[in-house]
Amino acid sequence: MSDAILLTIDSGIATLTLNRPQVRNAIDDDMRGEMIAALEAVAADPAIKALVLTGAGTAFCAGGDVRGMKNRLQAPPEDVAINGWRRQARTHRAVTLLHHMPKPVIAAVNGPAAGLGADVALACDFLLCGESASFTMSFLARGLIPDGGGMYFLPRRVGLARAKELVFTARRVDAAEALSIGLADRVVPDAELAAAAQEWALQMGTHSIAALALAKATLDRSLETSFEQVLAIGSQSQAICYTTAEHRASVAAFLEKSKK
Repeated sequence: MSDAILLTIDSGIATLTLNRPQVRNAIDDDMRGEMIAALEAVAADPAIKALVLTGAGTAFCAGGDVRGMKNRLQAPPEDVAINGWRRQARTHRAVTLLHHMPKPVIAAVNGPAAGLGADVALACDFLLCGESASFTMSFLARGLIPDGGGMYFLPRRVGLARAKELVFTARRVDAAEALSIGLADRVVPDAELAAAAQEWALQMGTHSIAALALAKATLDRSLETSFEQVLAIGSQSQAICYTTAEHRASVAAFLEKSKK
């Protein structure tokens, strides 16, 4: 793994930092691959209770690397579609890993999140913003459409009509507006962002890892699933929870406390 992606672990909390501050953490093909590898490692590590995603420097992520777009303009027409399809597959793998991460994921948005950067933030469970954070669904300004999951995640946060307005206008949304419309969950002073993200992640990771993963998987499907299907999924998940060490220990501790 190169320095373009930094992964650190402290007290069971993983922090993944997009680390190309010289280009405002724009995502190129190499970074896509490294991000996938890092996210797969976090998902597979049972010692990690939560993940914080942030950017180095003064930006969260400026989106896709414009130099890659320039190369696309110069590529032979017959190569553009297949190369784009491969790039899309890597992008979709990364945002899918974020969305389906079996533990809480907090985007600590420390500056502008534009285009694909906004999509990546939206793929996280929670958006914690510094006061200098901003969001721009800038795709249409480049003659493109949101391709990193934003057209799925954004309407679920702000409603369909407002999502259309943000995508169609490609306008900038600052942290205060993001909070007011439900695009962000919390806003803190920039200097407190890292500590606030760590504290929130620790709170998220205090209970059963297995139960949390099952609850998250069910909630993520609930908007596209019928009431009866959610109950059915829940019954299967609960049966698994009954067998976990965390559940058994919790019940035993409660019963012991009730004797006193």
